[in-house]
Amino acid sequence: MFRSLKYRNFQLFFYGQSISLMGTWMQKTAVSWLVYRLTGSAFLLGLVTFASLIPSLVLSPFAGSYIEKHNRFKIMMKSQVISMLQAGTLAIMIYFKYYSIPALIGLSLLQGMINSFDVICRQTLMMDMVGNKEDLPNAIALNSTMTNLARIIGPALAGLVLGTLGEDFCFIGNFLSYIPVLYCLYRMDIRISKNTEPVNNVWYELKEGFHYLVHEKELISLILLLSMNSLIVIPFNTLMPVFAKDIFSGTASTFSLFESAIGLGAVISAVYLANLKKFDHIIKIIIIAGFMLGSSVMLLAGSNLIAVSVILLVVAGIGMMAQTSAINTYIQTHAHPSMRSRSISYYIMGYQGLIPVGSLLAGVVAESIGVRLTVVFQGAIGIVAILVFYLYWKRMKTNSIIKEEVYSKEQF
Repeated sequence: MFRSLKYRNFQLFFYGQSISLMGTWMQKTAVSWLVYRLTGSAFLLGLVTFASLIPSLVLSPFAGSYIEKHNRFKIMMKSQVISMLQAGTLAIMIYFKYYSIPALIGLSLLQGMINSFDVICRQTLMMDMVGNKEDLPNAIALNSTMTNLARIIGPALAGLVLGTLGEDFCFIGNFLSYIPVLYCLYRMDIRISKNTEPVNNVWYELKEGFHYLVHEKELISLILLLSMNSLIVIPFNTLMPVFAKDIFSGTASTFSLFESAIGLGAVISAVYLANLKKFDHIIKIIIIAGFMLGSSVMLLAGSNLIAVSVILLVVAGIGMMAQTSAINTYIQTHAHPSMRSRSISYYIMGYQGLIPVGSLLAGVVAESIGVRLTVVFQGAIGIVAILVFYLYWKRMKTNSIIKEEVYSKEQF
């Protein structure tokens, strides 16, 4: 499971990011709780999430083209420094009790812009940190494990800190968490081979990447599936503060429990993927995970017990992480090396880029028809999406086999 940690660069990256991501999830939990506590609005809750992630939808293709032609390690270093400054500004604002929703939205938007570059850098640096293509799926799975362990520990710590020390300490904690990650990045020794290809117009690069994906039917079908889930299904977790506060009459600790349950499921999924030696059945994993995600979200809408809701959220976390990680692995291992950054940028756009649109949509719909009915629709659409993908993939593979048989007969 831990074979990728034998590479020093990946080891430093893993340890540094582990601490930083716990701070990130502490802050994310605190922001969601703070916004809903101050406003009581599901719409504004969705709007803050929208602001933090919408830059991924707009900037990811540009970021992918830019990163492909420049030193991605240096870009990641700069993005971490700017993220630390953003976290420090937010911490100062909350410490002095300057509770401004427009300011929160503005700083969330800035963080989203930084992440548009940072996430693609981190994903495409995996091969440079590991070196051996055979260990790449394990590195991706371990990275997912780390991310989702942080998703468990971060909200749990946030719940504890919110109830004892106050909201400002969650934001201060995130600011301090950037110190170890910057130290680890400084210690890393990554040599990025200089790209000798000519730097073309960014619109040409975007067009080239888009045409490549359109003609790679396997890759584009996976990105479309992920996009549908990101737009409709995954934003169910935006409504968790409403479930915690209104449906279950809970506190910040209830909300952090729900967030941690999703994270626990994601860790279980990531550990399973990290232990796989071969990814021969990766499409089967994607399909099963899709059904798990959709069905658990649907059942969550009718739950009246916290214990049942927690179990369903764990299952949803398993499905969500198994699907997104498996799609990420498939793209990274099947995309042409010269198109990897641009392919991953469209993956990020379909994943993180559409979640904010879905979060805003979920907030609007929830205020109109109610939270429970909104979540029912989200789960049902997730099941329909994975069923359509399954039928399409089956048909595509059947046609491929027929073509191969016809070609063999002609050759014979």
